[in-house]
Amino acid sequence: MKHILLAFVVVLEFTRSGAAQAQESAKAEIEAVISAQIEAFRGDDFVTAFGFAADNIRRLFLTPENFGAMVQRGYPMVYRPETVQFGAQTLEGAAIWQRVLMKDAAGVTHVLNYLMVPQNGVWRIAAVQLQPALDAAA
Repeated sequence: MKHILLAFVVVLEFTRSGAAQAQESAKAEIEAVISAQIEAFRGDDFVTAFGFAADNIRRLFLTPENFGAMVQRGYPMVYRPETVQFGAQTLEGAAIWQRVLMKDAAGVTHVLNYLMVPQNGVWRIAAVQLQPALDAAA
């Protein structure tokens, strides 16, 4: 009985260790995808930026030009951020929400949540939610 319990503990530890490594790998991959898209926007390379979008976004905007125009108008802090800082990740089924803090050219910090989904073995951006601004008086 003692050997069975020991074997169970060893298997459990390997499983936990593997899950932690997978989570760290996903964290790095997700941050790399978001960073690469931001760099593409900085260079006005909407074709590359559109390539990081999930299928639902691609169907919605149809072309890189439409997508780029939407980001320029609706998400200027993503189009030209002064700084980018990655926050916590939250698992939701097979998807992961990645919190990102971006400072715009005026020095205002924005909190965005990126919905990241796995597609064809890579992470893609399926949505970006701009969170309400923090209380300016605080």
